[in-house]
Amino acid sequence: MGSAKRVVLLVNPAAGRGRGARFAPEAMRRLQERGLAVETLQATSATDLRRLLPEVLAVPPAALVVCGGDGTVALALDELVATRVPLGIVPAGTGNDTARTLGLPGGARAAADVVADGLHDPARGMRVVDTGELTCAGGERRRFLSVVCTGFDALVNERANRVGWPTGRARYLRAVAEELRLLRAVPYRVVYDAGLATEHRVERTGLMVSVGNGPSYGGGMLICPGARLDDGRLSTTFVSELPRLVFLRVLPGVFRGTHVRREEILTDSAATVRVEAPGRLAYADGERAGRLPVTVRVDPASLRVLAPILAPPTLER
Repeated sequence: MGSAKRVVLLVNPAAGRGRGARFAPEAMRRLQERGLAVETLQATSATDLRRLLPEVLAVPPAALVVCGGDGTVALALDELVATRVPLGIVPAGTGNDTARTLGLPGGARAAADVVADGLHDPARGMRVVDTGELTCAGGERRRFLSVVCTGFDALVNERANRVGWPTGRARYLRAVAEELRLLRAVPYRVVYDAGLATEHRVERTGLMVSVGNGPSYGGGMLICPGARLDDGRLSTTFVSELPRLVFLRVLPGVFRGTHVRREEILTDSAATVRVEAPGRLAYADGERAGRLPVTVRVDPASLRVLAPILAPPTLER
């Protein structure tokens, strides 16, 4: 009988206001019950993570299992893509949009079972997905899995990261309500597939431009409902300038993905997207990336993930 497969359980104890620390012991026990040898790695900051991961993955494990949120997953992507080590997720963050898009269960034990199932039978539980990569005005570069936001939504993210209560989707809704008082449109310039024969651009005043490798952010808001993790494309949602009251009527549709039916909202797709706007920030997977202009590209089939299905959202008719 061969030795047990080694997996590294990366724990962000601060994720989800302590949910990461609470979920980790149960996830570890279940992985061990399923016949896996578990090595635990705790990272309390992005600096810790960037320092420790190369050492841990120098001898590639069977999988890196992240017990944390979307931001923790995103910080591990560079190393995972470089080493081809599969990613497992125990969702323990605030939004958990990557896990939701992948169809992963929410509990620690159930999520650990998905990891074990995929490692024991890769034909059923190992998927290959795209990652996105963005480069900001100051040269900051990072990978992401879900969405890059560059307008009102980035300001909401910035505010949501500053407040401690409430948690989950409710925290984003509080931030939305507070940012609405300051709503302001700016001139945007968006270039699709820059430098290619298919290049085209849109220039207009708008409230936000979101670029999705996946469809959702903010705990299930389907801002880019046409985005798929495995299609080799990025999906964009451009919200044109709207009066505040009209924007308020549009917002509920984001939870169902129906907002994109409005004529004031432009959607498109491309392999690369450049977004320019004065004074705007870019956020990726819930974390501040840098200032615009930002160039976003897709890296097709660059990441292996342990997930039972790729579950695209069902839009209302």
